[in-house]
Amino acid sequence: MIYLIAGEASGDLHGSNLMKAMLHINPNLELRFCGGDLMKEAGGILVQHYKNRAFMGFTEVIKNLNTIKKALKELQQDILDCRPEKLILIDNPGFNMRMAKFAKKHGIPVHYYIAPKVWAWNTKRVKKLEKTVDKLYSILPFEPAFFKQHGLDVEYVGNPVMDALKQNIPTIPKELPKNKTVIALLPGSRKPEIEKMLPPMLEVAALHPDWMFAIAVAPNFELDYFKKFQTSNVIAIKDNTYNILSASNAAIVTSGTATLETALLRVPQMVCYKLSPLTYWIGKQVVKVKYISLVNLILDKPAVKELVQEDCNAIDIDLELQRILSTEGLIEMQSDYVQLGKAIGNKKTSEIVAQRILS
Repeated sequence: MIYLIAGEASGDLHGSNLMKAMLHINPNLELRFCGGDLMKEAGGILVQHYKNRAFMGFTEVIKNLNTIKKALKELQQDILDCRPEKLILIDNPGFNMRMAKFAKKHGIPVHYYIAPKVWAWNTKRVKKLEKTVDKLYSILPFEPAFFKQHGLDVEYVGNPVMDALKQNIPTIPKELPKNKTVIALLPGSRKPEIEKMLPPMLEVAALHPDWMFAIAVAPNFELDYFKKFQTSNVIAIKDNTYNILSASNAAIVTSGTATLETALLRVPQMVCYKLSPLTYWIGKQVVKVKYISLVNLILDKPAVKELVQEDCNAIDIDLELQRILSTEGLIEMQSDYVQLGKAIGNKKTSEIVAQRILS
């Protein structure tokens, strides 16, 4: 029996594809997991849904510490009760690194899929990974060199976003017009994130009544929550992000996996991010990277504009939107996207990781 733990929408997506790949190799494999609806559809037993502990930022986590601790203890007890052959941790380092320590203490092999970004925010924690993780799977091409320096058994397996994109059959959502400029709005997958990111995006929409703005609603959210934001030129569409992006002329994207997905679909974008002042100040003390978007981190250059905190406002967003919709801006960004695709490669990530786990 294999036990998996994911903690957010992207982890649920990549976890579900990994589960499908493992079940393809061994249809009789028993799977038990903490994840979301996509992992539930893939098969196995859902022990805990990640949405019950999907908190963003330092202050939000502190406010909900009791909820997180309860979820942690419940999963730890369940793992002890069923004694899996291997524990597969998917991203979500704040929670999963604790689970790795617990599993190692009890003699359960730990495989970590989507390596924690300790190179960005706390290099000291790499020592904890070295002590608790048996096999580390990296999805960013520059990571293995860092982890190997610290003695970890790490392998670059490509990026699971490529798997997800290959599975998608492009179709234009029926809600979107074919004769208008369409701008995709990706405000994130967690409520605190959406509450901060969506207002400036909607202000931009108000500046362009002749365009259509499509809010991509994450799978873990109900569409009803977004109905209050809909206007004559703003529409919310649930669980159809790739097709919204494919039908869009440009995108305003909240920092995260979505920036990479947007780039691999070759959609011009800008990356935005906003946190509470305290969370942002704390983050500035511990995060030591030049960029916040995966696109820029992989290319090691400002390929996409990053608008953070005060810069994440309607005026600056609109200025950048006009730029990337211009012929010059479009050509420049598409050239960078080609380089990004080459850097990532075309590996069948889910299949590779499934084979390593089951071998």
